Amino acid sequence: MTDSILIVDDEPGIRETLRGVLEDEGFSVETAATGESCLKTAATQHFACILLDIWLGKGIDGLETLQRLREEGNDSAVVMISGHGNIETAVRSTKLGAFDFIEKPLSLERTLVTVKNAIRQRNLERSNLQFQEELAGEYVMIGESIAMRALRKQISIVAPSDGRVLISGESGTGKELVARAIHAQSKRSGAPFVEINSAALPEELVESELFGHSKGAFSGATTAKKGKFEIADGATLFLDEIGDMSARVQSKMLRVLEEQRFEPVGSNTPVKVDVRVISATNKPLQDLIENGNFRHDLFYRLNVIPFQVPPLRERLEDVPLLIEHFNRRFSFDNGKRPKTFSSDAVERLQTHTWPGNVRELKNTIERIIIMNAKQNIGPDDLPELGFTDDKPASSFRFPSFKAATDAYQREFILHKLAQHDGNVSKAAEEMGVDRSHLYRRMRNLGIQGK
Repeated sequence: MTDSILIVDDEPGIRETLRGVLEDEGFSVETAATGESCLKTAATQHFACILLDIWLGKGIDGLETLQRLREEGNDSAVVMISGHGNIETAVRSTKLGAFDFIEKPLSLERTLVTVKNAIRQRNLERSNLQFQEELAGEYVMIGESIAMRALRKQISIVAPSDGRVLISGESGTGKELVARAIHAQSKRSGAPFVEINSAALPEELVESELFGHSKGAFSGATTAKKGKFEIADGATLFLDEIGDMSARVQSKMLRVLEEQRFEPVGSNTPVKVDVRVISATNKPLQDLIENGNFRHDLFYRLNVIPFQVPPLRERLEDVPLLIEHFNRRFSFDNGKRPKTFSSDAVERLQTHTWPGNVRELKNTIERIIIMNAKQNIGPDDLPELGFTDDKPASSFRFPSFKAATDAYQREFILHKLAQHDGNVSKAAEEMGVDRSHLYRRMRNLGIQGK
C-alpha cells in the first residue's frame, strides 16, 4: 500500500516542488494551503506523514493546526517547516508531537530523508502499540460471574503492594493470568514478568535456573549464568507449581525470601536482589506439609496474600463470554471470520463440567475454529466432551465399536493431559497406566505430547 503525504504550505511553488519530489519516490501526495483545509482533509483521509508549515498566510498557524490534529486523535507523523525557525518554536513543536523540524530554504534531499524516517518511526510505534494490545488481549481475564468480579477486585487491592501472593487452583483455571494481572497493575509493571515452572524442569536444574551458576560449577557449566531471581531484580518473579520443589531448593528459597540475597551455584559471593514473588500451585500444600513434603515455614513466607482461582464448573455463566473471546482470537490468528455459535451449542457447552477448566474450553474452541469448515456451529458440530443431558449418546453415530472407542479414548486422554498441563507422566499415573503405554496410545490416536 502506497504511503500518503499531505503538504500544508501557503506558497504554491513549495507545494508543487515537494509534490513532484515525493511522487517521484512513489508517495501519494495531497496539498493544502491553510490550517483549516489541512484539518478538513486529515479528518477524511489517513496520511502517513504531514509536512506542515508553521507560518501560514491566513487562518490558524501550523502550531495550532498541529495541536488540533492531536486533539482530534490524528496520529500521522508530522514534520514542521519554517522559514523563521528558533529554538522556542522547535521545542514547542516537539512537545505537541512533531517528529522533526526543518528550516527553509528546504534541502529536498534532507526533506525526503526526514519524511522517510518519520514514517518509519511512526510505523514502529504503531506496531509496538498493536503488539502491546495483542499481548494484553492474550492475558485478559474474561468473566462477569460473582467469583470473577471478586477476583478482579482482590487483584486491584493487592497489586500496588509488594506483598507476596500464593495463587491456588486446579490446572487450567488461569493462575498465571492472575499473576500477570497483579504484575500489570503493580508499581513494577514497567519491569519484566519473569516466570519459572518447577514441574517442567529436572530437579537437578531447578536450583541453577532459580539462582544461576558460576563458570565450572558443574559439568557443562562452560559459562556463568544468571538465575531467574537475578533477572527479576526490581521486577516480579512468578514461581509456578511450587509444590514440586525439592527439599533442598525449598531450604534455599526460604533463605532468599528472608534475606533477599542468595549465592549462585558454585559461588560464595552473595547477590542481593529486590524481587516480588508470586507463586502458584495446583496441589493442596497443607497436605504436602502434613506428609513432610513441603516446609511449613516456606508456606507461611509465600502465603502472605492467598488467592483462590475458581474452577470453570463453578462459574459456568462465564462460558458464553469465554466462547466468544476464544472464537474471535483464534479466528483472527487463523485468518478466518469468527464463527457463529448457536444458542443450543452454547447451552450444550455449559452442560460440560470442564475438568481441564478454561484451558480445556480454549483448546476446544481452537479445535472447532481450525477443523470445522462450517460457519454456523450447532450442537452436532461440537467435539465429544462427555456432555451430561438426556439426549441419546452421541457415540451412536460412529460406524463401528473401534471408532467409538478411539474417539472416547482420545477425548479422555486429552482431558487428563489438560488437567496436568500436558505432563504425560502425571496423566499416566492418574490413569493407572504405564507412561510408555500412554505414549504409544497417544501416537496411535494422533495426540501430540510434550
